Amino acid sequence: MAFLSTILNRVVATSVVTGAVALSPVLTAIAQAETLNGAGATFPAPLYEKYAREVKKKHPDLKVNYQAIGSGGGIRQITAGTVDFGGSDAAMTDAEIAKVKNGVILVPTAGGAVSVVYNVPGVSKLRLSRATLPDIFSGKITKWDDAKIKADNPGVNLPNQPIKFVVRADGSGTTFIFTNHLSATNGYFKGRIGANTAPKWTLPNALKGKGNPGVAALVKSTAGSIGYVEYDYATKNNLKSAELQNKKGEFVAPSLASANAALSNVAFPSNYRVFIGDPSQGYPIVGLTWMMVYKQYATPAKADAVKKWINWVLKDGQQYNDDLNYTKIPSDVANRVLQTVNSTVK
Repeated sequence: MAFLSTILNRVVATSVVTGAVALSPVLTAIAQAETLNGAGATFPAPLYEKYAREVKKKHPDLKVNYQAIGSGGGIRQITAGTVDFGGSDAAMTDAEIAKVKNGVILVPTAGGAVSVVYNVPGVSKLRLSRATLPDIFSGKITKWDDAKIKADNPGVNLPNQPIKFVVRADGSGTTFIFTNHLSATNGYFKGRIGANTAPKWTLPNALKGKGNPGVAALVKSTAGSIGYVEYDYATKNNLKSAELQNKKGEFVAPSLASANAALSNVAFPSNYRVFIGDPSQGYPIVGLTWMMVYKQYATPAKADAVKKWINWVLKDGQQYNDDLNYTKIPSDVANRVLQTVNSTVK
């Protein structure tokens, strides 16, 4: 019996060891799994949500959550250290960067157009010149049949109705891109309102929507309204977009092609921060969006996960940009950014 007991004990021991060896890859994978939490701009939210789904196909151990709370919120959270990465369509200023104790790198991920969307019954096509658009959003023009709008749209039956303005309720990179363009083309707008993520609008009874989705919903449900949203939100909500006059004098509708034309000559400096107020060609209201990552993370595992995420976004992820009406980051720029990230993030 003692001999039999010894044999049984050895069999059990061997089974336990074998089981542990078989399970070790699973346990290792669980131990190495990382979750990254990001928050910020609503402008790229559809794209980042797509990225978060697709990255798991190549990196099943990586889970990415992104909360669309506006660019201002993204900058506040990255500054407070409450997220692993932030999102903003307004590049952080030197003063904002200085407040991030672990350092920060701006990672450009995409570009796109900001549509001027409107809901005017009976008006299927609307053109707005470089002089008219700033006058509307500075409050100089308050009626749809104003002489300036009529001059831009000969033959169009514009109603004798007040314009209902829709702007963002939150700090917004989309708002920055929009007001940056209007400031670049109109001195009155620049002096009265200026380029800002959360400007003090001088518009009568302006409606305010949270995020791009909120503005899109308000314009869609409010006859006589005009607002601004990222182009993909305009198309998905079946909103009409105005044709805007560019620097060449051409009236151009927002599209992926016209945004690419506008961004084709952008030069990226060493910090990858770019402000595009008045492009020389293409659709005139365009901007870039950035992920903001720390230079220093609490653990090597977190730093490695962030680098894995950014490398995927700028290599594999760019293939999804076109499908969602975002421009891609040029490959030479993406390679420069990856060199910075891979050598700096610790």
